[in-house]
Amino acid sequence: MIANMQYPEGATPLDPNELDGLKHKHITTQGELDQLEQANISSGLRWLGRQRADVLTDDFVIALHKRLFGDVWDWAGKFRNTGKNIGIDPLHIPVALHALMGDAKYWANNKTYSALEASIRFHHKLVEIHPFPNGNGRHARIMADAVLERVYGAQPIDWAGGHDLQKMNVRRIEYIAALKAADGGDYAPLLAFCSA
Repeated sequence: MIANMQYPEGATPLDPNELDGLKHKHITTQGELDQLEQANISSGLRWLGRQRADVLTDDFVIALHKRLFGDVWDWAGKFRNTGKNIGIDPLHIPVALHALMGDAKYWANNKTYSALEASIRFHHKLVEIHPFPNGNGRHARIMADAVLERVYGAQPIDWAGGHDLQKMNVRRIEYIAALKAADGGDYAPLLAFCSA
């Protein structure tokens, strides 16, 4: 069991049952867990690079989360069933996710927003839904980049800007503030953040 889990501001703490879903029981420190998750994410990104499926489907969102975290957590790719410090009621996740996929397809087909704005709105809404027990921010950033590349033929966002978004630093503080502004309907800070 990992002792003294450290969560940066805006991160979703895992409950004891979710922590028990760690597949590698020899992991005992946050640093070891971070390395293991990063290796899994790298593997998931390679999988993503080989995929040609429509990214704007519920099944793709679920499959990507499983690929990014499934070597580490047994709940990867499964909707959360507990309340968190962020996110909608777990009972509403499937309907909200399906609605988001429909909205994103509509935005793309009707050129409702620029490619960047569509992807950041998609990202924000996916984070707001918070479908999974953990990894939602990382997953949503990767999904937003996949939308940019696959749906709009645009370049991905430099989310980290030379920083580690998993640790508290000025970039993470700006990112969390921009997400909170978007919660209130103001997407300008998130657009600025993603354009920097």
